[in-house]
Amino acid sequence: MNIHWLLRLTHWVRHPPSPRRMALIAGVVALCLLLVSIERFVGWPEALSVTPVGRGAGLR
Repeated sequence: MNIHWLLRLTHWVRHPPSPRRMALIAGVVALCLLLVSIERFVGWPEALSVTPVGRGAGLR
C-alpha cells in the first residue's frame, strides 16, 4: 500500500462519507459478492467464457 492510499484512508477517517454514499458502497460490495457466489456455486456460462470454442478455435 503506498502513501496515496494511506492519505485517502486518513481523509475518510477524519471526514466520513455520508450515509447515502456508504449505502452505495455497501450495495456495490454486496452485488460483487452475489456475483462471485453465483459463479462459484452455479458455474460460469459457456457463452460468456473467453476461450474460443467451436469454429475458428484453431486459428488463435
